[in-house]
Amino acid sequence: MSKEKVFDFCKNYLPKNNDTECCALLTHYIQLQGTEAGVSYRNKLTEKFTDIDFSKIPTKEDFNQQNLITYREQEPAFTFIDLFAGIGGFRMAMENNGGECVFTSEWDESAKETYFLNYGEVPFGDITQQEIKDMIPQTFDVLCAGFPCQPFSNAGLKKGIEDTRGTLFYEIADILQQHQPRVVLLENVRGLISNDGGKTIQTILRTITGLGYRCNISQTLIDNGPVGKLKTEAGKMVLSAKDFGVPQNRPRIYIVLWRNDIDLERFIYPEPTNVETHVRDILEENVPEQFTISDKLWEGHQRRRVNNEANGKGFGYCLFTPDSAYTSTISRRYYKDGSEILINQEGRNPRKLTPREATNLQGYPRDFKIHKSHVEAYKQAGNSVAVPVVQTLTNEIIRQILEV
Repeated sequence: MSKEKVFDFCKNYLPKNNDTECCALLTHYIQLQGTEAGVSYRNKLTEKFTDIDFSKIPTKEDFNQQNLITYREQEPAFTFIDLFAGIGGFRMAMENNGGECVFTSEWDESAKETYFLNYGEVPFGDITQQEIKDMIPQTFDVLCAGFPCQPFSNAGLKKGIEDTRGTLFYEIADILQQHQPRVVLLENVRGLISNDGGKTIQTILRTITGLGYRCNISQTLIDNGPVGKLKTEAGKMVLSAKDFGVPQNRPRIYIVLWRNDIDLERFIYPEPTNVETHVRDILEENVPEQFTISDKLWEGHQRRRVNNEANGKGFGYCLFTPDSAYTSTISRRYYKDGSEILINQEGRNPRKLTPREATNLQGYPRDFKIHKSHVEAYKQAGNSVAVPVVQTLTNEIIRQILEV
């Protein structure tokens, strides 16, 4: 369903002119009818639309059947919110472990379309706006976020949540302060550890632990350093997709924190599953010729590789075969020239991954609905978390923390 069709759908049930946020409110209510969060969204709809007729709004089951959304009818094992949601990698992983998503936020309109197609919810928008944060149900178990990496210009001057004001991380801290969920799960690039000489990761951990949480790094080290040792300990939180059944070398830091009142001294990160992977596992058959790169682009890639090797910097392209164990990391810029992951073709120029293959490379199921725009589909795949990594990690969070 396109964004325009979502608006048309909402106009059938909302009594006055509406926007994306109204659609988000309505679809969140539909998906959460009969739950505590659903009651919260119903009340907010009543406040916004005094003459709304709830008897005309479809049930979750009917709505999902009509829109070909996978319908999960089960008692949730835990609840979570999905911030900076992208196309829902966290959501898919957590739902596969019995979780129920009670709030979603994502600012990118194209990602919202893909999210709706797969989960039947329009994400709320700009999480920096208080009216959006006011939509979050009061109680939930886990906050998860793959947040943007930003330096804190005043780090260490104010000490505490005010250290992070003006960044998107501040919004996470603000939500934690207000709601106090049991668990926090944050994902970011490995470079977060060394960002600003280690001050960024130190500020993040100092801020969240100051709000009543613990992690595997001692409070003394978080508060006083030395930063070098803190960075070493943070490195133990890095997991790569290739170690969890996905043929992609994608190292990411996964920061797990739990509330102080939970009886846990140390969280044990999952060991690699040792599942053998090959690039062929994510490839499609009979790929159209349009994905084979042109002579001009191939010559440019090869020329850059020669120049870069001579200058001792970077690379020109990365070439893989179906028998390769894994690829390099796919990024949101993959749509530009595909240089980071090219597939070798005997007797022809290499080819780019298709949008479906790019999504497969992040561990999404093959029936996952991808965006109709190739550019947007590539961006969304490159921005996503690797689903199997988060799913394995979530299983440990349930076992070690939520079940305590």
